[in-house]
Amino acid sequence: MKLYNTLTHDVQDFAPADGKTVKMYVCGVTPYSSTHVGHAFSYVAFDTLRRYLEYLGFDVRHVQNFTDVDDKIIQRAQEQGIEPDELAEQFIDDFYRTMDALNIQRADIYPRATQEIGPIIETIQTLVDNGSAYPAGGDVFFRVTKKDDYGKLSHRTLDGMQAGARIEVDENKEHPMDFVLWKGARPGEPSWESPWGPGRPGWHIECSAMAMTYLGATLDIHGGGQDLIFPHHENEIAQSEASTGEVPFSRYWVHNGLLQLGEDKMSKSLGNLVSVEEALENYTPDAIRLYFLSSHYRSPLSYSSEGCDAMERSADRLRHALRAEPESSGESMDPSAFQEQFLAGMDDDLNTPKALAAMFDLSREMNRQRDDGRSIAAAQDCLRHLGAILGLTFQEREASLNVNAASYNAMLHDLRTKIAETGESELAELVPDSDTETVSAPEIDRLIDIRTTCRSYKQYALADEIRGWLESQSISVEDSAAGSIWEYRPTS
Repeated sequence: MKLYNTLTHDVQDFAPADGKTVKMYVCGVTPYSSTHVGHAFSYVAFDTLRRYLEYLGFDVRHVQNFTDVDDKIIQRAQEQGIEPDELAEQFIDDFYRTMDALNIQRADIYPRATQEIGPIIETIQTLVDNGSAYPAGGDVFFRVTKKDDYGKLSHRTLDGMQAGARIEVDENKEHPMDFVLWKGARPGEPSWESPWGPGRPGWHIECSAMAMTYLGATLDIHGGGQDLIFPHHENEIAQSEASTGEVPFSRYWVHNGLLQLGEDKMSKSLGNLVSVEEALENYTPDAIRLYFLSSHYRSPLSYSSEGCDAMERSADRLRHALRAEPESSGESMDPSAFQEQFLAGMDDDLNTPKALAAMFDLSREMNRQRDDGRSIAAAQDCLRHLGAILGLTFQEREASLNVNAASYNAMLHDLRTKIAETGESELAELVPDSDTETVSAPEIDRLIDIRTTCRSYKQYALADEIRGWLESQSISVEDSAAGSIWEYRPTS
C-alpha cells in the first residue's frame, strides 16, 4: 500500500516500524458543540484507512484524543452557566453517539487532556530542563529557535512564517513564533498546580503528551485535517522531538481535505455547520459514507443535499444487488477481477473513488448475470466483503410510507386478474394472493420486483400500470442497467 506523506510531499510505500503493529494517532474534537459533518468527513477517512490496514493484516493501535479544556469550552460553559467539564461531557457523548451511527469504529483509547495533566507537565518539564522551553510571566513557551528544522512539515521558514502570519504580540516571548505550553491561571478558568504555578496546558502540548504516553516516542501515522498542518502539527513535531530526542515523531503524516459548504470550509467559528444528527435525519449512514468516499480523502469536498441524494440512490443500487437471489443452477459468476480493481484503488493512496467504481461495476455485472440465469451468490459475498472494508452495512433504509393499504390491495387484485389473462403462470406466482394491513418498504420492493419481471416477459403495459400506481403514491422509480430503485417523495 502507498500513502501520501505530508512530511516528504510524496507518495511512499507504507510499512509500520515493527512490520506488524501500526501506531496511529488522530487528532480529536474540542467538545463544545454538536459533532458536524466536517468532523465526520475526517473520521470516515481515518476509519477507512484503519479498516484497510486491518484487512491487509496489520494490527492497528488507534489513539484519538479529546481536547476537553479549551478557551471555546470555557466561554461556551460560561454562556450557559455550567461547568466546563459538564459541557465537554455532554458533547463527548454526542460525538460517540454520532460516530457509532456512522459505523465509525471506536479508537482503542480516547485520552482526555484533563485526565493527562501529569504526563503533560512531565513533558513540559523535560523541555524546560533541556533549554527548549522557558517560563515567563506565569506561562511557559516553546523556544522555536532551538529546533533547527522547525517548519519542516509545512515547508516554511521562521522568516516566512513571521511575514505571512498575524502574530499576537506578547512581551513575554523571546521570539514572535514561540508558542505556549502552559497558560498561567486566569480568574474563573479551570487550573492545575504545576512547577510554574497554577494554570492549564496549551493545545499543542496536550496532543504530544497523550500520543507519546500511549504510543511511544515514534508513531507510524499521525492524522488530522489539512487545517492542522500549521501550526498544530508543526508544533507537535517540534516539542515532541525536542523532548525525546527521537526523530521523527511520526513516520507518516496523513491529512484529509476539508469539507466545505459552498466556498467556505465548514467550521464552528464560521457558523456554517450541518450536524451529523441533521444529516442522519435525511440520509442513511451508507449514503453519507459513500458521499465522503466518492472524493479522494486529500481533496476538498463541497457538502450538498444534491450530492447526498445521488449517493442514497447509489446505495440503493448496491442494496438491490445484494437482495436474495432466486435459486439458480446456472454457472457461478466470478467476481475476482472486480476485487482486484478495488484493491488496486485502495493500495493507491486510499483511492476510494477508484475502489467504489469497482464496486458499482461489480453490482451492474451481478444484475446482468442474474438476469442471464447465472448464480451470483459468490459475487454477493464479495460485494459485502468489499463494502465492509469501506464501513458500509448495506442496511435497507427505513421508509416511513403514507401509502393507502386498501389501494395497494386493490391494485394487486387487479394485477392478478390481468396477469391471469396473459397466461403467464410463472408471472402470476409472484403476486401475493393475500391482503396486507400496512404498506412498508418490503411491500414496495415486492411490487418493484413484479414490475421488473413483467418487463422481462414483455408485459410492458402491466409494468407501466405498476409504475403509474407507484407515482400516484408519491413513489418514484428509476431504471438503470443495475436494476430499478425507488424513492418515496411525499409532496408535503
